[in-house]
Amino acid sequence: MRPGVRLGVDVGDVRIGVARSDPSGLIATPLQTVARGRGDLARLRGLALAEDAVEVVVGLPRSLSGREGPSAAKVRLFAVRLAEVLSPLPVRLCDERLSTVSADAALRGRVRGRARRAVVDQAAAVVILQNALDTERGTGAAPGELLCTSTQD
Repeated sequence: MRPGVRLGVDVGDVRIGVARSDPSGLIATPLQTVARGRGDLARLRGLALAEDAVEVVVGLPRSLSGREGPSAAKVRLFAVRLAEVLSPLPVRLCDERLSTVSADAALRGRVRGRARRAVVDQAAAVVILQNALDTERGTGAAPGELLCTSTQD
């Protein structure tokens, strides 16, 4: 397992959930929800710098069959723009199938109404990042698709 803090990002149309890992890459925890729109890329850059992140993992929404639809195209475009802003920090796209569903189910009964909408994006980012961390630990290889190639894979 490569050492260092990683950020997990769940990109939505209205909000962006952000999670962080511990420096050893064992566990993902919620960090923040960023409003989508003007300044969102700068805010994510600020978080990456503040957390001294070594990598950012962005969830790529796919259908259950594995196909990419319009949502995936929007996230890919956002991730490319994020990679440009974060360069040379590596940005990876990782499959996020059912991350929001899993996060919502985990919060059900514990968090209600508006508060739930505010944290479900963070919880989805935790699911995305934890899956990436577990995949790397299990395979020994960095997870997902690398967008920023300025550092070693």
